[in-house]
Amino acid sequence: MFDAVFGGKKSPVNVTQFQFLNDYAPFFSSVSGNFYDSDVVRTCVDAIARNAAKLKPKHIRRANGRVTAIADDLQWLLEVRPNPYMSAYDFLYKVVSQLYTNNNAFVYIRFDSIGKITGLFPLSYSSLEFVEYEGELYCRFTFLTGFRMTVPYTELIHIRRHFNGNDIFGETNERPFKPTLSLIQTVNEGIINAIKSSARLRGFLKFTQTLRPEDLKKQRDQFVADYLSINNDGGIGAVDAKADFTPVEMNGKMVDDKQMAVIRDSAYRYFGINENIIKADYTEDQWNAFYESVLEPIAIQLSLEFTEKCFSDREKGFGNEVIFEANRLQYASNKTKITLLQYLMPMGIFSINDALEILNMPPVEDGDRRIFSLNYVNVELADVYQTGKPALRPNTQKGGDAVEGNEAEGSPDGGDAGDPAG
Repeated sequence: MFDAVFGGKKSPVNVTQFQFLNDYAPFFSSVSGNFYDSDVVRTCVDAIARNAAKLKPKHIRRANGRVTAIADDLQWLLEVRPNPYMSAYDFLYKVVSQLYTNNNAFVYIRFDSIGKITGLFPLSYSSLEFVEYEGELYCRFTFLTGFRMTVPYTELIHIRRHFNGNDIFGETNERPFKPTLSLIQTVNEGIINAIKSSARLRGFLKFTQTLRPEDLKKQRDQFVADYLSINNDGGIGAVDAKADFTPVEMNGKMVDDKQMAVIRDSAYRYFGINENIIKADYTEDQWNAFYESVLEPIAIQLSLEFTEKCFSDREKGFGNEVIFEANRLQYASNKTKITLLQYLMPMGIFSINDALEILNMPPVEDGDRRIFSLNYVNVELADVYQTGKPALRPNTQKGGDAVEGNEAEGSPDGGDAGDPAG
C-alpha cells in the first residue's frame, strides 16, 4: 500500500527542521489511547462524518458571470473513486473522522509526471514533523509500520479544527476534553461494577462453636466454593445449625438519568451537536441549525483547500474551483418542499428535474427545461406589455425631465451605444 500511494516518490535529503513562530517543536502525534474508543465520542464523530460524507464535490469554472460544471477526470475522482481503496463516501467519512478525532486531517494528492491528479489519499500516521528543504515547507510522516515519507506541503490538503495557538496544527482534544472523557469512563465502570456486585452473594458466617483458625478458614473456603462461585446458578446458599450466615447489603452508588444526561450533553456541546442529530430524530429546523453550524464550515474548508491545492495559479485564474455542496431541501418536510415548488417553480427558478430531485424522484427525459408562468413579465418589457409604449426614463442632461425611447440612451440614431447591456 505504501508503494501504491506514493509510487516511486523519493523523499528529499538534507532537510532541516522547520521553525514555528510560537512553538519550538514542529511535531504532531496523532491521538492515541482511548479517545475514539469511547462510545460517546465515536457516536458524535460518526454522526458528523456520515452526514458530511453526503456532501457533493463538484469541479466548476466561473467565467463571464457563469458557472459551468466540468466533467473531467478530477470530477470522477471527487465524485466516484478518489483512490483504489475508497469510494467518495468513504473518503469524505474518513477525512471528517480524522478531523474531529485529531483536529487535523491530511490528504495526499498524487500527481503523475505531467501534473495530472491521479489519486487522493487520506493519511493515517503515528507522527508528523514539519521540515524545510530549499526554502519549501515539507511534511515528514511516520507511519505505524515504520515507513516514512516526506512530501511538500503544497501536495497535501490540510484541514484543521481548533486552530488557535499553533501556527499550523489544529490543537488536540487531549486537555480540554480529557476531564469529560474521564468522567464518562468512570461512570461506565461504576455501572459495570455495581451490576457485578449486586449479582453476588456477600456476607459473613458466624459459627456457634469455637473452631481452630485452620478449620474456620476451611469452612469458609468450602462455603465460598459451593455457593459463591459461578457454578451457583441459583444464588442460594445453605448452612446447618452450627453456623449462621448474615448477608451484607451492597448498595453501589450510580448516577441517575439526569446526571448522565448532563455528562453526555457536555460531550455533545464539545462537538457542536445534540442527541436528536445522533439519533436521526431531528426536525427540519434542527437539521438546518446542524448544517449551518457544523456541516457548512466543513464544506467551506474543503472547498477552499481543494481549490488551492488541486489547481495551479493559471488554472485558478481561469476560474477553476472545487466546491462541496449539499441539497438541504432533501431534509425538508414534504409540506415545505411542495410550498417551495408551488411558489418558485412558476418563476423559472427550478427545472422539472430539479423539482423531481427535491421530491426524491428520478429525473425524466427533457426534464432540464424550465417552466415559466405567463403571470410574470420581464421588468424591461412591463411598460410595453401594459401600455404599448416604451418606458419613460429620466434624462439627466435635460434637468431630469423624462423623455421617451432610446433618446435617453445617448445614441444619436436611437441605437444601443450608451446602453452597457446592449
